[in-house]
Amino acid sequence: MARARKLHEGMLAVADADAGPFGSPPGERDAAQLLESSVVVIDKPAGPTSHQVAAWVRDMLGVGQAGHGGTLDPQVTGVLPVAVSRATRALRVMQESRKEYIGVMAHTQPVAEDALREQFTKFTGPLFQVPPKQAAVKRQLRVRRVYELELLEHASHESLFRVACEGGTYIRNLCYDIGRILGSGSSMAQLRRSASGPFGEGDAVPLVALRDAFVAHTAGDSEPLCGLLRPLEELLGELPRMDLKDSAVDAVCHGADLGGPGVTAVSSSLRRGQLVALMTLRGEAVALARATRHADEMTGAEGTVARLERVLMERSTYPRQWKSRTRK
Repeated sequence: MARARKLHEGMLAVADADAGPFGSPPGERDAAQLLESSVVVIDKPAGPTSHQVAAWVRDMLGVGQAGHGGTLDPQVTGVLPVAVSRATRALRVMQESRKEYIGVMAHTQPVAEDALREQFTKFTGPLFQVPPKQAAVKRQLRVRRVYELELLEHASHESLFRVACEGGTYIRNLCYDIGRILGSGSSMAQLRRSASGPFGEGDAVPLVALRDAFVAHTAGDSEPLCGLLRPLEELLGELPRMDLKDSAVDAVCHGADLGGPGVTAVSSSLRRGQLVALMTLRGEAVALARATRHADEMTGAEGTVARLERVLMERSTYPRQWKSRTRK
């Protein structure tokens, strides 16, 4: 068996294939195509709910669907990715992605800086949380991971901090739990999301900028709107990927699991059980799937190598090159 060839950007070649003239690569899409599937990163203001912001985006753009990538409480500001039209199929990726926040913790009792830093260290890693009563999820104990918890500035009754954590982590609960251990009556006073998945504050725009860009689009200038609507593929950039042969694309779009002969390359870090982005050779998102093999098991693999979870591409974008089973 020939050894797989290591490619640039962490990809491992498992078969040779050429890209045909099908589909539409992310960098070549016009405004009409982006309105059918894209992500816009909004700098959410204090006041509205995340659901309201997504609804405003939907109405501004005149599309049928829009959904946000992880709830921010009304008073919380910052990075809120909003999926537009068909990109809402990938909302799960946004909601589960890594998040970062800058916040202010208020203390009713004075807190020593050393004691607070000690607790920050202890609260880094996996922790147990129960969603608050107002959360739109079932209130049951669950585990979430805090990757980084950093004290930026401290006064006796206030602390400025930064936290990087797993999606679905409740920062309000985190502040309360730290205060309960310290006996300081701590609470979250202010919070701003500074990053969500691959998107940071530099990517976020106010709602008024999106409105102005769409007005320009309706007047014949689509360049500002194309600059704000990001291809769906940018959202998937942190996932491991499998590149598909053109002949396998439409079968997956019709709901087929991915077989080994349809794969040309995989992320070298891919592990069995991971959520993986299935991509065309031209860089288009086809589907989300669950890998059934490690990367080093892919060369020459037969049978299923990824079980389909969510189709992202419309059927017949690529030509049909498969046969349906005939029922007897």
